[in-house]
Amino acid sequence: MRAILIPLVLAGLCQAAHAGDISSVYTDLDWEKDCVTYAQAAEGEGDWASLACSGYRGYPVLIGFDDARESLFYGFPSSDMTSVWESFSGLNTAGPRVEWRIETNGDVAIPFAVIHRREVSKPDGEDKPIQVLVVAKVAQPDTQQGCTIGLVLATGNPQANDQARKLADEKAKTFACGKDKRVLIGNPPDFGRVDN
Repeated sequence: MRAILIPLVLAGLCQAAHAGDISSVYTDLDWEKDCVTYAQAAEGEGDWASLACSGYRGYPVLIGFDDARESLFYGFPSSDMTSVWESFSGLNTAGPRVEWRIETNGDVAIPFAVIHRREVSKPDGEDKPIQVLVVAKVAQPDTQQGCTIGLVLATGNPQANDQARKLADEKAKTFACGKDKRVLIGNPPDFGRVDN
C-alpha cells in the first residue's frame, strides 16, 4: 500500500508545483482614452463601429458596437481582426473596469480569463438596468480562441464576484469556444453568439 501511495503523493506535489498563483489585476476601459476606431459605418449606413482598446500588458480588448449593443473580445483576434459577435439581446453597455484573472509562474504572468460587468436594459423599459458579470476566456497569441464562458447575474446577488472568479478559474483554460455550453448562474438576460 505504501508503495502505491508514495508515487501518488509525489505526483500530486509535482502537479501543485507546476500550477501557478492566480490573482486579479484591474484595468480601466475608457472608449475615448483607451481605444482607437479601426472600422465604422459610413454616414447614413447605420450606427456601428469596431474599436481596439488597451487591456492588460499588450492583451487588447476589442469592442464591436451596433445598435446600442456591445460585443467584447479579450485578447488576440485572428489576423483579419474579426471576432465572434457575442452580446445580450437587450440594449447593453460594458462597465469601465475589467478584472483580468492572471496565472503567474515565476516571472511569467498570463491572463486566462476576464470578468467584466455589463448593464443590460430591461425589456419593459424600467429605469434600473440588470447587472451581469460576463466571464470570458482570453484569446492567447498562439490560438486566438476567446469567448464568453459564463454569465453571472449580479443584480441582487452578493456572491456574484466570488461566483464569477470561481467559474473563471475552474473553466476558462479548458473551455472550447463554439463547442462547450456557457455556464449561467442566476437568470441572466438573453445572450447570443454569431460566428463571423
